[in-house]
Amino acid sequence: MKIRYVLFALCSAILLCGAASTHAQTAKPAGGTEYSKAIFAGGCFWCMEHPFDILDGVISTTSGYTGGQKVNPTYEEVSSGRTGHTEAVQVVYDPKKVSYEKLLDVFWHNIDPTVKDQQFCDRGTQYRSGIFYLDDNQKRLAETSKAALEGNKPFKGPILTEITRAGAFYPAEDYHQDFYKTNPLRYKYYRSGCGRDERLKQLWGKAPD
Repeated sequence: MKIRYVLFALCSAILLCGAASTHAQTAKPAGGTEYSKAIFAGGCFWCMEHPFDILDGVISTTSGYTGGQKVNPTYEEVSSGRTGHTEAVQVVYDPKKVSYEKLLDVFWHNIDPTVKDQQFCDRGTQYRSGIFYLDDNQKRLAETSKAALEGNKPFKGPILTEITRAGAFYPAEDYHQDFYKTNPLRYKYYRSGCGRDERLKQLWGKAPD
């Protein structure tokens, strides 16, 4: 968590906080295509955009906050752990090109599902992992994927990731969006310092792409 706050201070110092996001919260369908949404929480939302962005069929990812009580929370409020929100990403995707099952597979392989109220070096309910389903079909697929993973997991320990009906999703401040693109050195420093890839390799046999 300390690494995140150091980077937060650096962003403020060099006025990055006003930078515009390159990803919109929603995407306008083209040619009559109907897009779908999915919401996942996997700890630091900086680290959860890229795994989905590289998938063919994903239209956009938006970092934000969900699962809490306060309306339009700020990063500072969520980071305090008192709003009930967790950092999350909203994925807009074309279901004709990429399935929700594929998104679930990417999600699992980019988190540590064996811990509660933490992900890697970040601790607190605001970093809990979760699948926030938007309809009954997503709920069914999420529960099926969790059960399958429980039966075939390559690691010890129970799966503690929550599956919860989605409530309101609030986009995070602009400087958080596409952080891995706009601040690649700080992003790599945080990711490495947090031990994310090292732990993912322990769990899954290799670090994600």
